[in-house]
Amino acid sequence: MTRALFMQESLREKLKVEIQTKNLIIMSALTSADNKAKPSIDALLGPNGFIERKGGVGVLLVHGLTGTPTEMKQFGKVIARKGFTVACPELAGHCASIEALTTTKWHDWYQSIELAFDALKEECEHVFVAGLSMGALIALLLAAKRGHQVAGVILLSTTFFYDGWNVSKLKRTLLLPLVLYTPLKYFIQWEETAPYGIKDERVRAMVHAILENRDNQAADKIGYFKTPATVILESVRLIKAAKKSLKNVISPTLIVHSTEDDMASIKNAHYTQANITSETIETFFVDDTYHVLTLDKRKDDVAKRAAQFCKEQAQKLNLRSKIQASA
Repeated sequence: MTRALFMQESLREKLKVEIQTKNLIIMSALTSADNKAKPSIDALLGPNGFIERKGGVGVLLVHGLTGTPTEMKQFGKVIARKGFTVACPELAGHCASIEALTTTKWHDWYQSIELAFDALKEECEHVFVAGLSMGALIALLLAAKRGHQVAGVILLSTTFFYDGWNVSKLKRTLLLPLVLYTPLKYFIQWEETAPYGIKDERVRAMVHAILENRDNQAADKIGYFKTPATVILESVRLIKAAKKSLKNVISPTLIVHSTEDDMASIKNAHYTQANITSETIETFFVDDTYHVLTLDKRKDDVAKRAAQFCKEQAQKLNLRSKIQASA
């Protein structure tokens, strides 16, 4: 093994130990004696996460793979102004470095959200979950596992298939499998190119400026646009798990997708709608926007529609509780 590879492996093992230690601390807090308090939602947000407390109903946001809470911030602010408490934690391994991200598995990303959900549930009567892209898959997994504890699910640009107009068929069907299932996965990174999932030229220019090293806090602000193949492989495993869980999703669901999505076609929305078992399924298909709905041209329309969905479903839950109490 060359010195460079040895150093890379040593760094990877060191970061893995640090993350495992952090997870053990969190789990220890959760399973400690009854007289010890569980971690609050504030303690689980991470340095770049955020919370806005505006009401007794909670909305937990899940950012995308290699993304950051920043991509959900404007979306969250609009919802919070409608009278909700909105929180968005960092997913495990995100907002630090590519090396830190590569030491995590999809189960770690999911656990970040399940812990945050339980913490938010401690202070909110009802909690909705809204996820973007791969974050939508984590939201689906949580809904499948926790059933009616999840008041509702908002799915933004759900990604089961990388079949958008900006993803070449050659890369999807030939190059990606060749890399993922061979030792090449330890050496290859995929670099995302323009339009970066964003149709708004002004926002796209801002992203491009950050990527051109004019801002050294890129990971905190916009996440990573170079994704290691090992991380993509974990996302494939997440996709498989989410597909298996769809039949167990019973919470009211709002599916939001762009008709011009550059990364994941609207086929993803139709696939989700056809396979979940929720009695209430609403759709909101928008144009003039690409994959990152929370940052693009229709971001406010999407956020207002999500807030409307949460308000309507929360009212139904409250009415049901009153009827049951008076019975």
